[in-house]
Amino acid sequence: MTTELLLDHLTRQLRMPTLARQYRSLAREAEEHNLRYEDYLLALLEAESQSREENQRQRRLKQARFPVSKTLDTYDFSLMPSLNRNHFLTLAKGEFVRKKENVIFLGNSGTGKSHLAIGLGIEMIQNGFKAKFITASELVEELLMAYEEQKLSAMEKRWLKFDVVIVDELGYVPFSKTGAELLFQFF
Repeated sequence: MTTELLLDHLTRQLRMPTLARQYRSLAREAEEHNLRYEDYLLALLEAESQSREENQRQRRLKQARFPVSKTLDTYDFSLMPSLNRNHFLTLAKGEFVRKKENVIFLGNSGTGKSHLAIGLGIEMIQNGFKAKFITASELVEELLMAYEEQKLSAMEKRWLKFDVVIVDELGYVPFSKTGAELLFQFF
């Protein structure tokens, strides 16, 4: 078996697709610049690592199920003048997640609470956290179904996998007594 075939086989076996795609071009580059073997190997492993990190970020974004993509950079802070921009942006560092603190956005309709929540959620994903977005009515529906099927503990385990849970539209829809109690227990 030739060296190239072995490399292709081993990179597939070791699940290193980026390394498989880039080892030839990086080898040529290393040869042209007289790089040491260690530097060539480092370049290959860095490329694989960066690719994996980006793939994980993309998976976490998809798993979060944000209804739209919003960033903190695109939020117009003039919509909510009482909100201290610098104080809010410190939230984006994720310290509240590490401390297991809750963040609640209160305000009138149309002031961008959902935009801020989604932007903060996306920022948390960029920082390596797992986030999940859901509306309050969807969550209550899921809780009631799990309650009726006696699967609340299984549902709780699924939700505990997330570092950040964004529950939107909390004040818009009235809930049944049981739904409200389950939602309160969820928080």
